[in-house]
Amino acid sequence: MKALTYVENGKFQLVEKPKPEIRESRDAIVKVTLGSICTSDLHIKHGGVPRAVKKITVGHEMVGIVDSVGKDVKTVKPGDRVTVNVETFCGECFFCKHGFVNNCTDENGGWALGCRIDGGQAEYVRVPYADRGLDLIPESVTDEQALFVGDILATGFWAAKISEITAEDTVLIIGAGPTGICTLLCVMLKNPKRIIVCEKDEDRRNFVKEHYRDVYVCTPEACEEFTRLNSDHGGADRVIEAAGGVDTFQLAWKCARPNAVVTVVAMYEEPQILPLPDMYGKNLTFKTGGVDGCDCKDILKLIERGKIDTTPLITHRFPLSEIEEAYRIFENRLDGVIKVAIEV
Repeated sequence: MKALTYVENGKFQLVEKPKPEIRESRDAIVKVTLGSICTSDLHIKHGGVPRAVKKITVGHEMVGIVDSVGKDVKTVKPGDRVTVNVETFCGECFFCKHGFVNNCTDENGGWALGCRIDGGQAEYVRVPYADRGLDLIPESVTDEQALFVGDILATGFWAAKISEITAEDTVLIIGAGPTGICTLLCVMLKNPKRIIVCEKDEDRRNFVKEHYRDVYVCTPEACEEFTRLNSDHGGADRVIEAAGGVDTFQLAWKCARPNAVVTVVAMYEEPQILPLPDMYGKNLTFKTGGVDGCDCKDILKLIERGKIDTTPLITHRFPLSEIEEAYRIFENRLDGVIKVAIEV
């Protein structure tokens, strides 16, 4: 089969690999029908994810059809259409039982697919603990509607959930990339008093203005003052950092009011500084990633009910055979790209 492979730092290549096989009794093999490229894949490509293993097949955003299952898989069967969770989790260890599936203690627990084991930018993918990592797509939900459930939409849902948003809050979301938009959609479900999106890219600011007209939009340069003027207590009550830029972590805590919650879901390639003397007295609560993607069934129900729609994010489509060109466009943010769908 064809599979995009992490050859070395700075280089992914589409190569021929054997079709994966069942290894453990709780495995499933999924025939990928639609995939996507994530910014995390770019972090791997450029050496920003030290735990990533060279020679693996990359990719962790995908939907597909179950091809085969191990003898202990009970919830899915061959022929089922499924989303694939970015995280592998056993469901039985201390962390899984408490909902912290990103910290599953299994050797393949947490973010494994496309990082430490072969992922889904390929024709087939092996999914360990398939009963946990695969969710049935409702009949009325398309592959396109379900594509982001297992990763960036799960991230946005988790970010909104742990941020303790109330109806009186002003929520600031930093970043209007794919994860930021998914976070915005999930924050909107909480019905806060105001939502502000901060984004440096004009095309992405315009995207927010076009699709989410009740949302306030600003640039990073104006964000501190804009947030202060458009909040009730001198800053945002809740800040969600979804950009991962050079200065966005600092911007997040500076825009927060005293005693606010700052939730960090961005992935950084460099260490961030927590300047405690500068923020002394703000009494901030920080919550940090990565995502605990254990709400995919609920997310699929919300999509089925028309409460969440991520299809406007898909701006480009490519076949798997042209995935290297898709990466070039996505990585360089060409042609107004937000998300790319890879048809397999």
